[in-house]
Amino acid sequence: MTQDSEKAARRATMGRLPRDERRSQLLAAALEVFAANGYHGAAMDEIAEAAKVSKPVLYQHFPSKRELYLALLDSHLAALTAQLLDALGSTTDNKLRVQATMRVYFQFIAADDQAHRLVFESDLVNDPDVASRLEKFNAGYADAIAKVIAEDTKLAQVEARLLGRALAGMAQISARYWLETNGDLDLEVASELVYRLAWRGISRFPKES
Repeated sequence: MTQDSEKAARRATMGRLPRDERRSQLLAAALEVFAANGYHGAAMDEIAEAAKVSKPVLYQHFPSKRELYLALLDSHLAALTAQLLDALGSTTDNKLRVQATMRVYFQFIAADDQAHRLVFESDLVNDPDVASRLEKFNAGYADAIAKVIAEDTKLAQVEARLLGRALAGMAQISARYWLETNGDLDLEVASELVYRLAWRGISRFPKES
């Protein structure tokens, strides 16, 4: 091997990232391009350029733009689900569980509002694969809240699940509206207001004896 070829090989090796790191890099670049142009307006060329990789490298990890978007969606929902479940498991006090969950939801979208807008407001939300993922997330979040409600009241599971859906929807809609206020309302104040409304509603139901 010549000296030039050895240098080229070293540069290629230095440019290689572990697979997980490379995927994270590509997903971050995809988020930037999708958020700027929407799903249909984004191009794999632009994503490769934003990630500073060649198109073949991008296609090695994600064979299509659709698979790249779905991977981004899965990553966002998995991270949000993990944080919500951690909040619910952070205490045995059901009142504090609801408070922690509302706060985490607001904090998550504040820290990653581009991804959240892309997931819940993109031009692909009616796609069957996207819709099924969103429904799985919504159902899991609502069921986790319903478990808290069922533990704290005499309500049947089917009733608690309905209220879980209502509270999950309250968190999502209020947090997404809060994003539009552009910081006019402090995050802690906003999440506390929604939590107080939610808990006062739950506390009106009879407790278990």
